[in-house]
Amino acid sequence: MVSHSPVWTLSTQEVYETLSTSSQGLSEAETAIRIKHYGFNELPEPARRSLFLRFTDQLTHFMALLLWVAGTLAFISGTPELGWAIWAVIWINAGFSFWQEFQAEQALAALNKMLPAKAKVYRDGTLCEIAVREMVPGDVMELEEGDRISADARLVSAQSLYVDVSVLTGESLPVARNAEPVVTEKMRASEASNLIFAGSTVSAGRGLAVVYATGTQTEFGQVAHLTANLKREPSTLEVQINRVVHIITAIALGMGILVFLLTHLLVGMGTKESFIFAIGIIVAFVPEGLLPTVTLALAIGVKRMAKRNALVRRLSAVETLSATTVICTDKTGTLTKNEMTVRQLWIPTDEIEVTGAGYEPNGEIRVKNPRQESQVKLLLAGSALCCNARLNHPAGSSQWQEIGDPTEAALLVVALKKGLNLEELQHQLPRKQEIPFDSRRRMMSVVLERTGEDSGLELESKPLTAPYLIFTKGSPLDVLQHCQQILKDGQIEELSAAERAEVTTANDAFASRGYRVLGVATQQKQEIQPQNAQELEQNLIFVGLVAMIDPPRPEVADAIAKCHQAGIQVTMVTGDYGLTAEAIARKIGLVNGKARVVTGEDMGHLSDAQLRQILHQKSGLVFARVMPEQKLRLVQAYIAMGHIVAVTGDGVNDAPALRAANIGIAMGMSGTDVAREAADIVLIDDNFATIVSAIEQGRAVYQNIRKFITYILSSNMAEFIPFLAMVFLKIPPALVILQILAIDLGTDMLPALALGAEQPEAGILLQPPRKKSKPLLDKSLLLRAYCFLGLLEGLAGMIGFLLVWWANGYGITELQAINSAILAHSATATQMAIYHQATTVTLAAIVACQDGNVFACRSERVSIFHLGFFSNRLIWLGIAVEWALILSIIYVAPLQKIFATAPLAPVQWLMLLLCPPLILMADELRKRGSLSV
Repeated sequence: MVSHSPVWTLSTQEVYETLSTSSQGLSEAETAIRIKHYGFNELPEPARRSLFLRFTDQLTHFMALLLWVAGTLAFISGTPELGWAIWAVIWINAGFSFWQEFQAEQALAALNKMLPAKAKVYRDGTLCEIAVREMVPGDVMELEEGDRISADARLVSAQSLYVDVSVLTGESLPVARNAEPVVTEKMRASEASNLIFAGSTVSAGRGLAVVYATGTQTEFGQVAHLTANLKREPSTLEVQINRVVHIITAIALGMGILVFLLTHLLVGMGTKESFIFAIGIIVAFVPEGLLPTVTLALAIGVKRMAKRNALVRRLSAVETLSATTVICTDKTGTLTKNEMTVRQLWIPTDEIEVTGAGYEPNGEIRVKNPRQESQVKLLLAGSALCCNARLNHPAGSSQWQEIGDPTEAALLVVALKKGLNLEELQHQLPRKQEIPFDSRRRMMSVVLERTGEDSGLELESKPLTAPYLIFTKGSPLDVLQHCQQILKDGQIEELSAAERAEVTTANDAFASRGYRVLGVATQQKQEIQPQNAQELEQNLIFVGLVAMIDPPRPEVADAIAKCHQAGIQVTMVTGDYGLTAEAIARKIGLVNGKARVVTGEDMGHLSDAQLRQILHQKSGLVFARVMPEQKLRLVQAYIAMGHIVAVTGDGVNDAPALRAANIGIAMGMSGTDVAREAADIVLIDDNFATIVSAIEQGRAVYQNIRKFITYILSSNMAEFIPFLAMVFLKIPPALVILQILAIDLGTDMLPALALGAEQPEAGILLQPPRKKSKPLLDKSLLLRAYCFLGLLEGLAGMIGFLLVWWANGYGITELQAINSAILAHSATATQMAIYHQATTVTLAAIVACQDGNVFACRSERVSIFHLGFFSNRLIWLGIAVEWALILSIIYVAPLQKIFATAPLAPVQWLMLLLCPPLILMADELRKRGSLSV
């Protein structure tokens, strides 16, 4: 490439020459050379905090600081073994939390690779889709509405092109761009009207541009603050969990103060001993591992959704999914396959069948009357020439590949079935001007210039001779409104009211059978200047209709039924014709009885109150011919009614509705870059059934978090009960502080994590959506954890403690008599040995009870006998780890001394075997009772 004047001053030919390329694009060989020279089109990874600093974050957060203070106070009070134990808790939790957050981060990072950014460029003269990172200077890229621009480029062609450059300039409105050279050299590149920049998006229109800068050489790459690493905002669920942690920590501090006062004032314990017990209670109640476990549970949910083709872009969406009450869904590509096949043609007085399926041009067009051949040819050529899609037939492959809109690809296929040579037609009738499709006009028009060669197209049984030819395709009724004449039996006639009715009837007949229908019109011009849509699309000649089928996805009917069972309302919102939308809605079970079809025009006449009245209808609602601002209004109306709304969208104009919804869901295959960036979730397969799977996973994640919170809080209560018994029964404490820490480390880690990885429960979609306002830590959870499961565990531990004393001849009265001696460590060796064994039984009993509890907590309602004991193998791993720890504490001599434990007798082990089924059966009875209520 040679040095040159600023790229914005060059003519189109000079642009190609300067960048050593052509309108055919680069060859694969040249691309490989340029990648080696310029590197990949990507920005370097932003600087990140080192792993060491991220680990130290786990040592300095709120709860860790609280434990550092507690450990320091233990050292000051003369109990270094307690201080070291508390500090060990900090380090162990820090390591566990760091590992969990690292795993969550890795899982989320891996998801970005599942949907790589793509760009449409010409390679060896063929339009193809490539990964954005493979773009190089000299690439010729094609742009259309909704595309994200991935490199700095000079436009060489533009049709009604508007670009959103807000990411670079802050300009809130899209700016017009054209391909004309700019004379002024002394200006900033961002001011040139023929340049487009990486990071911006196409708001409207189409264009062709030549890349001149990639990667760090782009304007975007040189703006340092835009490439800074953005900190992930915590999800609403994580915020709620954080609040829960602070509440429980406040409870822990309150309990610690209460224990200090009670032991010091009522029990008569010394200040030092009371202080040590207070520290122990605080440490017992602080849920150190709760927040990282939540983070990992969310990440597990996200990974599972990704395996089911739902890519979560924001973690908060996982929680919101569990509360979704309404889904506003597109029709095309979401409820249907988005595999268009033309099945019928219509020209005045005749319906023509088309055979074949898919994008292979195999099939026939069964024209019954030879006199209609020229009009059929004109209909198919006009619809194909008014397209921007491409059909490729890769060498060595039997499959045809479509690039662009599937509807337009179907028009190309049917033209090929007729034997039309599209490349030759495009050469004979090159495009002079284009008026792109938009959601208001619902039409697209092209102006073609005759080169002098015979195109073979005829109008009124005569070859087309005018210098310019216009073709318009779009919504049949909208095209019809712009027509004053009709081509009938090879003759142009004035379009009468009866003929308008005939076209409308034919359109409705196709639509009621589920066909998507397009109208095609034409006009000849002797001379033409660039005109806007209003001027160009007037006095047209109606040619005919093209009807294509887009079959419903086979799995959608079942997914719709699941939504209804789950109490989720499904509303179809489409830009398609009402009868077509209703026919598809009936096929998929969205409408069973009488459908309520509301058009965009109807919505325009409804007040907000009237619209909300319609939305109270729970099923059978179809909104057709809806414009983007009406879709946004619909979403806002549902939200105003208190619904949690999920909305699907694929176009640039869907972005406002996607952002306004509680959950925006974009299409990964057919969606635009703009829609994907506005969404919370991207459907990799564009399938409605994937939304239902994602909702199921969202509900499971929320339930799993409640499960392990219940599990953790239960053990906290079991640890507290021995101190209540000490205060009110005036007996020695059934647990020492270090044993409490052992329970926390032994039971609050791997088993809790296993609960966070539970699969969705059977029947989870048979339950109604949870209320968004329902707190995570609600009354039912606290009662079950503290007043039922935790209470039973604490009582089991206390019974074990008292039985050991009773077996050695000590009743409550005798135990009260030696209480002071045990607390002062002045009791006899025999009494201290009994005490150590009794506390060991309490410790082991609570851990054994937690084994039953972990199975009980696998569901709030479903019996463990329905779930199965081995359906979550992580639980067994957690149990194995906790017992390895407890057995080490009981039988390894150095640990015996630290944790004040003693070996247990065989009969005591037999007694401990009763603890897991005791807790499990008690909760089974509770579940049965709650189901019968």
